[in-house]
Amino acid sequence: MKVLITGAAGFIGSQLAHRLWKDGEELILVDNFSYGKEDNLIFEDHDFRGEIIKEDIRNIEAMEDIFKNNKIDYVYNIAGIAPLPDCQTNPYEALTVNVGGLVNMLELSRKYGVKKVIQASTNAMYENEKEFPTKENKFELPTLIYPNTKYCAERFAQSFCDTYGMNVTCIRFANVYGPHIDCLRKMPPFVAYMIRELYYDRTPIFHSDGNQRRDYIYVDDLINLAIAVRNGEGFDAVNCSSNQNYSVNELYGIACKIMNKDIKPEYASDEHYWEKYPALFEGAYTIKTQILTDEINKYSLCDNTYGKEKYGWIPRVDIETGLKRVIEAECELLSKTGDV
Repeated sequence: MKVLITGAAGFIGSQLAHRLWKDGEELILVDNFSYGKEDNLIFEDHDFRGEIIKEDIRNIEAMEDIFKNNKIDYVYNIAGIAPLPDCQTNPYEALTVNVGGLVNMLELSRKYGVKKVIQASTNAMYENEKEFPTKENKFELPTLIYPNTKYCAERFAQSFCDTYGMNVTCIRFANVYGPHIDCLRKMPPFVAYMIRELYYDRTPIFHSDGNQRRDYIYVDDLINLAIAVRNGEGFDAVNCSSNQNYSVNELYGIACKIMNKDIKPEYASDEHYWEKYPALFEGAYTIKTQILTDEINKYSLCDNTYGKEKYGWIPRVDIETGLKRVIEAECELLSKTGDV
């Protein structure tokens, strides 16, 4: 099988590439390296043996050359702008990458006969839902830019399926964690942030009271689902969740126990999270305070029954095992990086 992975140098894309590489599949990896890192593409102390192309999925001419010169069986479109504040401060960029980039992949997959497109979607689309656990077929429409780009991307995917008879599955990720999660970026994911602060014996700053609950999925479990859905036909959307959730304080307690740390966190106001993005507070219309509060205190819990019933998929890595693996990997990385 020949597989194209976009966003291949990012956290999820690189872990997917590693798995498929070990399984013996022929890979074409594409990334513009705006978020991804070349170090993620070193597999088991060896550089990846395959084709790595530095390109932007919005460049349809360059991407068409890739499709034209390769008989691609599957496309995993992992490329995208995921940090919510980045999308909110630059909505056009988020739109062109998260929606326009997928549309390019869909059109080229249609033209060159790709068997299946698997799209990275998000459970952030459920941000306004009040009934839990959330199911794939019923939810309130989202408000913020990031989940709206993913929602629009899904609508385009369904359009291509309905119009051309293509096969596309959108996987709505819960909060994904695992080795190689980016702990060095400006606004790292929560799991990466707390590990980084504990490693340096710094006091982490959490927002609100730390009791907000989110669901998490270990990256290997996500990859297992991403492989399983290859057999699905037509359009489909499936939650990728452990069907459990944990509070900020609970996760921090587990991490402290594993790392043998006793550092009490500090708690900041909801607005503090957004202070690094002053553009949201400038102009004639500024972001609503209630939006900030709702996002910080958002409760998430996704129902994973559909993925189990249709694809035989079961998440297998519990939160303590997963966090232990992440901590080991991130501490090794930070030991080579110096203070950040």
